[in-house]
Amino acid sequence: MDIDAWVWWLIGAVGLGIPLVLTAMPEFGMFAVGAVAAAVTAALGGGVVAQVLVFVIVSVALIAVVRPIANRHRDQRPQHRSGIDALTGRTAVVLERVDGSGGRIKLAGEVWSARTLDTDTSFEPGQSVDVVEIDGATAVVM
Repeated sequence: MDIDAWVWWLIGAVGLGIPLVLTAMPEFGMFAVGAVAAAVTAALGGGVVAQVLVFVIVSVALIAVVRPIANRHRDQRPQHRSGIDALTGRTAVVLERVDGSGGRIKLAGEVWSARTLDTDTSFEPGQSVDVVEIDGATAVVM
């Protein structure tokens, strides 16, 4: 049983695709595309040297061109804060007097216990305050 060269290249492409899926390293995907290009070259009758050259050229070209673009887009992605980190820096409305010992605010549609950052400061109901940090289940405001 004699297997054509293009089949071996496709097997290699699948073999390179497995670590791509398991490790999420896009370089393996670029090598897999190079192997597919080499398989096309083999199917069109290209020799072994042509197949290897196509594999190397396509793989290196993809790494040289696509990887920097992908890195640039990854670095520009906005960082999304979630949970209590997303509440820091938001504005809340005082429901019950807030001072250094406690109080209540409405933050992101929910009622939170709160205390002031500066123990000498107090806020009356209806005033807006900024959340400086979340300390357990208490919002620290100023």
